[in-house]
Amino acid sequence: MTNLILAAVAALVVGVIIGVLVGRSGQGATLRQRRAEQQIDELRSEFTRYQAQVNEHFMESAHLLRRFNDAYHDVNQQMARGANRLCNDDEWLAELEQKSSGRLGHRSEEEPSEPPRDYAPKSDTDDSGMLAEDYGLDKEGKKQSA
Repeated sequence: MTNLILAAVAALVVGVIIGVLVGRSGQGATLRQRRAEQQIDELRSEFTRYQAQVNEHFMESAHLLRRFNDAYHDVNQQMARGANRLCNDDEWLAELEQKSSGRLGHRSEEEPSEPPRDYAPKSDTDDSGMLAEDYGLDKEGKKQSA
């Protein structure tokens, strides 16, 4: 009978040791899973804070741009009122009003300006343009040296 009790106690001890080992190996996976979930939650909260900061930045920028636009409009109106009060030249006032309304145009007696070119135009008397290899060289001296 004592042998039976010793065998039962030994089986109980072995069972407890196996149970503890299996429990710890299961906890490792659960612990890693909990850490990963915690990191995901931290990243989500950080992303939410970042989105809030971006929204706040653009809202404040829009507000400042609106204030800047209003101040520019006020200065433009002040200049127009001062010009109306202080100037008696009707032609100059008409030009100022045209420029302040954003409609810039050419007068009928002025020729519209030509945009700048990125090349030299070919003259009527020359056969070659400025980018030709023989431009600017004396043609007669060239024939004599050859």
